[in-house]
Amino acid sequence: MEQTALWIARPEGAAVRLRLPPRLASWNAVGDPAPVRLAAALADAEELLTPMIDRLNGPLALQLDVGLTATVPLLAHHDLDNYLFPLAVHLMKRPDMAIVSVWGTKRHGATSTVRVAPAAVTSERLAADFVGAVRTTASASTTVFKQQISDQLSCASELPPGPVALELAFEVGARRNWLNLWKPTIDALDRLLGRTFATRSWHPRDGRITELGLHCSADHTLGNDVVVHIAARSLG
Repeated sequence: MEQTALWIARPEGAAVRLRLPPRLASWNAVGDPAPVRLAAALADAEELLTPMIDRLNGPLALQLDVGLTATVPLLAHHDLDNYLFPLAVHLMKRPDMAIVSVWGTKRHGATSTVRVAPAAVTSERLAADFVGAVRTTASASTTVFKQQISDQLSCASELPPGPVALELAFEVGARRNWLNLWKPTIDALDRLLGRTFATRSWHPRDGRITELGLHCSADHTLGNDVVVHIAARSLG
């Protein structure tokens, strides 16, 4: 598959220290403490970012760096995409907001920070142990979507144990919401990340992703198809 991915550089500039800790995506019922805490954290992050966003024009790159307490296992659970997704969705509700690149890191630390900057295309992607591209034709809400990705990665080898850096560059048509592609795509990467449960598909060890970059470019000829360019590297 021709490599036409749009790789976008990490946003530069000063980071803003968050006053409330980042929260994982929550699908619990309204009124449950988890979505209440998430809503508060998102509103606070937006308030801190608004002065920066108001000075910027055009497509943006967002970065969230998550600090976790020392008692939290760094490579188990606390999946980076589950921190990034609710923040990106929340900010994309702003008028004329276009986020085309989202970066995240996690580490043990007392503080978490966020930053936003104009999206800057780069010729440099992650220096990777694995590079590949897949094309899907199915709805991202179906198992077929994940199976198509997995089948096209049949020659991939599992990365060594330890932390992983991952970049995914999505090419999408006009009708696709690229944010909704993150989770099912990562769920399909158990050939690279390993399985949490040996007999269960779509449960990769994605907690070991400590650096994550997600990018989007539009190709109106794709229709409902999605092309995903993948670059992954062991950090262990």
